[in-house]
Amino acid sequence: MMPRRAILTMVTAIALASASGAAWAGDYAPLNCHKASSPAEKTICSSYPLGQSEARMATLFSVATSLVAMGQRGDIQDAQRNWLASRDACGKDIGCLDAAYQRRIGALNNVIANIASHGPY
Repeated sequence: MMPRRAILTMVTAIALASASGAAWAGDYAPLNCHKASSPAEKTICSSYPLGQSEARMATLFSVATSLVAMGQRGDIQDAQRNWLASRDACGKDIGCLDAAYQRRIGALNNVIANIASHGPY
């Protein structure tokens, strides 16, 4: 059981760390840009703002899945797989990709905020 204050401190620290950027998307994007094969992945790897969104989303996903019990973790992972399919459907459309990331980041922020206010404890 992690106290609410510790969770909020950890989330804040991770958010600040993920907000610091690098020279280009391939430097920090959690997806392996050297193996990017889909049009969406290639677009993300070539776009600094999309790469930052990828890093932020991946960080929030990691935090969210580490704070919940196994059953809830599976739900979050299922939602992530569904989201990845919808993200990939955007292809090279930067506006679509950006909107997809903003929706997923918002959803993950809501999961973490819910845990911080109600807790898995």
